Amino acid sequence: MNAEVHRLSNGLRIAIEPMPGLHSASIGLYVTAGGRHERVEQNGVAHFLEHMAFKGTPRRNARQIAEEIEDVGGYINAYTGKEMTAYYARVLAADVEGALDLLSDIVLNPLFDQPDIEVERGVILQEIGQALDTPDDIIFDWLQETAFPEQPFGRTILGPAERVSGFGKPDLATFVREHYGPEQIILAASGAVDPERLLKAAERTLGHLKPRASGAVLPARFAGGERREARTLEQVHFAMALQSPAARSDRLHATQIFTTAFGGGMSSRLFQELRERRGLCYTIFAQASAYSDTGQITFYAGTGQDKIGELCTLTMDELRRATDGLQPAEIERARAQLKAGLLMGLESPSARSERLARMISIWDRVPTIEETLARLDAVTGEEVRGVIESIVAQADPAIVLLGPAAGAPDRTALAGRLAA
Repeated sequence: MNAEVHRLSNGLRIAIEPMPGLHSASIGLYVTAGGRHERVEQNGVAHFLEHMAFKGTPRRNARQIAEEIEDVGGYINAYTGKEMTAYYARVLAADVEGALDLLSDIVLNPLFDQPDIEVERGVILQEIGQALDTPDDIIFDWLQETAFPEQPFGRTILGPAERVSGFGKPDLATFVREHYGPEQIILAASGAVDPERLLKAAERTLGHLKPRASGAVLPARFAGGERREARTLEQVHFAMALQSPAARSDRLHATQIFTTAFGGGMSSRLFQELRERRGLCYTIFAQASAYSDTGQITFYAGTGQDKIGELCTLTMDELRRATDGLQPAEIERARAQLKAGLLMGLESPSARSERLARMISIWDRVPTIEETLARLDAVTGEEVRGVIESIVAQADPAIVLLGPAAGAPDRTALAGRLAA
């Protein structure tokens, strides 16, 4: 079935996609505000707020929130991204309206009691410490900061420990006031859901919200750069980013096909050349990310310190070689991977509801699955080659090396090799 899209009188958007034959449903409140909506003094507050939503409301304490969803066998969680904060639940069909009531309560009515703030502050500081101790986690935060320096889009979602240590109730309440209006909230539900009943429940729980203006978002500016962090590790971790098309670009699907063929699986060029043929690494991949006004292709690999120079230069050589164009078989294989991944993922109501919210946030509508598949089918080899040429022509990568990386070429040398 195709998705239904509705809008309450206060501007809150609702997307519903029933999936006949299922016993469960996924329902979520997706707020179009995340890390890039923070001012520098707020860095980390969106994520802190996501944590605090589960600590209690005037109607429910933290234990009651957990017990209420688990009493019906459900599941509730949340995450914070660059452009969205999601609060979502998975429940059986009979419990959809109850889940909406619970989600609405924790999102709209958090107490922000000081003792709870202190407890959660400790939890988040531990989360930051864990990320810093995980090389193949923290390197992507550093890569983002290097690619988009001195701007909200480049800052870490978790925030620096010194900021998190100082947040209080006024900081949390200010972010809610600035970004949690009805026009910034999307209700998305899929699976065993009755659209008519859900719309009535949404009007009861969310229809009273008053519209409010939201602040302008600073545009993202990809700058490139280099960061090296020496650390005593068994491996050198290498991450690189190049700017790529944004989510609304007509070149997005060609970019996805290129990235998949180049580094998206075991048959990809990077995997076959650097791991299978040369044995330089265990993990290597490339992936494309697209946002409202920018995008990036990210490359990652980990290798021994005696191999890092060869790995870096060969990655650049393979990128440059790709400008000659991909083989038709590579394009068709990547196209099949993307289509299968989309269709397999959408067998899950959770994946479908998240797709609904993302499409609404980007397009203010939900393209059909058939439309998305048709766009992938329409991509030609020449379009893929054009995307590769435009990306490689930048020759201005963001590069981060973590570990014993003395043998790695610097950014200037690598960019020069890319442009050769």
